[in-house]
Amino acid sequence: MTANLFIKNATIITMDPSLGTLHNTDMMISDSLIVRIGAHLDVYEEENSEIVDASGMIVIPGFIDTHRHVWESLVRNIGADWSLNTYMQHIYYGGYGSRLRVEDSYIANYLGAMEAINAGITTLLDWNMTYSSEHTDEFIRGLQRSGIRAVYALGASGEREYLDRESRLTTIGDIKRVSERFFNSKDQLLTLGLAIRGPEYSHWDTFVEEINIGRDYGALISMHLGVGNWGAQQRSITKMFKEGLLAPDINIVHGNMMGDDEFKMMADTGASLSVTPEIEMMMGHGYPVTGKMIEAGGVPSLGIDVVTSTAGDMFGQMRFALQAERAKVNQEMLEEGGMPDQLKLTAYDVLNFATIGGAKALGLDHKVGSLTPGKEADFLLISTKELNMFPIHDPIGAAVQFANPSNVDSVYIAGKAMKRGGVLINSEMDSLRKKATASAEFILGSRGASISSH
Repeated sequence: MTANLFIKNATIITMDPSLGTLHNTDMMISDSLIVRIGAHLDVYEEENSEIVDASGMIVIPGFIDTHRHVWESLVRNIGADWSLNTYMQHIYYGGYGSRLRVEDSYIANYLGAMEAINAGITTLLDWNMTYSSEHTDEFIRGLQRSGIRAVYALGASGEREYLDRESRLTTIGDIKRVSERFFNSKDQLLTLGLAIRGPEYSHWDTFVEEINIGRDYGALISMHLGVGNWGAQQRSITKMFKEGLLAPDINIVHGNMMGDDEFKMMADTGASLSVTPEIEMMMGHGYPVTGKMIEAGGVPSLGIDVVTSTAGDMFGQMRFALQAERAKVNQEMLEEGGMPDQLKLTAYDVLNFATIGGAKALGLDHKVGSLTPGKEADFLLISTKELNMFPIHDPIGAAVQFANPSNVDSVYIAGKAMKRGGVLINSEMDSLRKKATASAEFILGSRGASISSH
C-alpha cells in the first residue's frame, strides 16, 4: 500500500456540502484515508509516495450501487427484451440460477465485481440468492478477491416454494456461520446484509422473524416491495410503520406501486430506497419513484439490478433517473397548459443519489460517499480529453450527462489503485474470462445460443 498518494491539479467534486467543487486542487491520501484536500499541497517525498498528475481530470467519489444481483454477470445481455415475468422464469423457478455450481459462484461474483470496478463503482450491495452454504462461501470469496467494497446480502434461493406470501420457510439459517466466518471485523471491505423476501413474498410472521434475526447480527436488511401488480395495494410499508419495523437498517428496493404516503413513513424513519430506473421502466415494475421519495423528504439511492438486461454502470442509471423524473414533471406541466422553465431535478441531485445517498442507504456514509478528510479514499478519475467530454464547462454536468465507463481513467478503493490509465490492475483477467466462458456455457447449456424473449 502506498504510504502517501497525492492527486494533483484536479477538478474535485467532493459531494461534501462544506467543501463543494474545487478546481486545480490536490488531494492527499495516506494508506486508506483521505488526509487533506486543498490547492498546492506540499508533497512529502517518502519512499512509497506516489504523485498522480490529474490535470484535465474530474475526481468524484466512487459510485455506490445499492442493488445488484452480481452473479448474473455470467448470463449478461441474454434478456435485452425480457419482461419481469420472463426474467423470473428464465433466471429463477428452476432456471439458470439453479444451475449455478459452487465453482461458478466464485467466478460469477469475481467477474461481476470487476465489471463494477472498471465502471467506477467502488461499493455495491450484492442481493444474493444462494442455494447452499458452499455457494455462499464462494460468492463471498469472489467479492473478496476482486477488492471491491461491498455489502454481501445473504438471501433465499429463487425457487417457487420460497417466493410465496404464505411461505414460512426460513431462508437465513446460515447467518450465524457466515457472520462468524466472514464478518467478525468491522475494519474490512465487506459488511453483512440480509436479502429477505419481505412481506409480499413470504408469510408476515416469517418476515418479522427474519428482520429480528438480521438485527441480532447488525445486518442491513434489504427487500423488494411494491413491484408491479404483485405489490400493488399491499400497503406493506404502512403495516411495517404501524408495527415499528421501519428504521435506517431497512432498505426497500423498487417501491414503484407503494402508496404515496408510504414514502413519508420511510423518510421519517430513515428507511432507504433503492431505485433501479432502467430495469423498472423496461421490465414492468412500474414508473421509478425517485420524485416521490424526494417529495417525502428522503433521498433515493440508485442500483443497476440485473446485467441480463442492462449495462452494469452507474452513468446510465443516473441519466435514466434524471430524465425519467424530468419527463414526468414536464409532461404534467404541459398537460396543464404550461411550459417547463426551470428543471426540477438537477445533475448534482442524481450524482448525490449515486454517491453519498447510496452510502447512507447502506449505512456506510461514515466511511465513504464523499471526498471528506478522514473518510476512506474511494474515488475515481474521469478523463476529459476524449471528444465526448472536451471541452469542460460544467464538471458536474459532464460527469452525469456525458461521461461513460470508457472515460474512467483510474479507480481507487481504500487508497488502493484498482484501475490506472484506463486499464484494470488485475493480472488474472485473462484467466477469469476463460473460466467465466466455461461457467456460462455450462449454465446456459444448449439453450444459450438460441435464447430469446419469444
